[in-house]
Parts: sequence; C-alpha cells; structure tokens
Amino acid sequence: QVQLVESGGGLVQPGGSLRLSCVASGSTLDYYVIGWFRQAPGKEREGVSCFMTTDRTTYYKDSVKGRFTISKDDAKNTVDLQINNLKPEDTALYRCVAVGTWAVDTPQEVCRKGPGDRTLNDFGSWGQGTQVTVSS
Repeated sequence: QVQLVESGGGLVQPGGSLRLSCVASGSTLDYYVIGWFRQAPGKEREGVSCFMTTDRTTYYKDSVKGRFTISKDDAKNTVDLQINNLKPEDTALYRCVAVGTWAVDTPQEVCRKGPGDRTLNDFGSWGQGTQVTVSS
C-alpha cells in the first residue's frame, strides 16, 4: 500500500550533481527493497541502484559506481540518490520502486530485473518519475 513520489530532477551540465528523493507514504520502509530505475528514449528500462532496508545493503550498476550513492533517511521515510559527475548518458526518466522483502531476497535481484518482469511490474509500487537531463 506504499505510495512513492520522486523529486529532484532537472537540467544540468555535464559534471554537475543532483540529489533525487523518493518519498514514501502509507507505510514505513521497514521490509522493502527500494530501487532506482531509469529509462531513456529508445532504450530499455534499467536498474541503476537498489537498497535493502532490512540490512541497508546496496547495489549499483557498474557504469554508475563511484558517482551514484543511495541512502535512506529513516526520519523522513525517503530513499535518496545522490548523483555526482553527471554525464550525457545519464539523461533519462528516473523512477523509484518498492518491493516487499517477502518477494525478493537481495537488492541485486531487484536491480537486475528486466523490463518485462511480472513481479516488478505487477506487484512493485512505482513512482511517477523525475526527469534528469544532462546537456551543455
């Protein structure tokens, strides 16, 4: 029953930074994997970073390691994505998703799910997305 709303996107130059927020309501994020996914025009949706709230373990797509940092703010019930050294190829609609740990075991499992995954599409709780555009 959790609802998610993303914010923090915008238009930035290469090398800039953004902090995206995924704000949850309706439930505390005690037993979830929270994933950040992105999709650019003409490309498939891909998981970039995922966070397991039970043990606070993380996963990052190889291409974003060292630039992206995922974290949870317990007081605000949010999961944030700090993005540094933005590149043009980071341009995409970024969405967050919550999946209960009854259905998944690791953040890697969630982030590696393809765009046709039934569990993620039908039972995940998705936000509406926030646009990140990187251009000079």
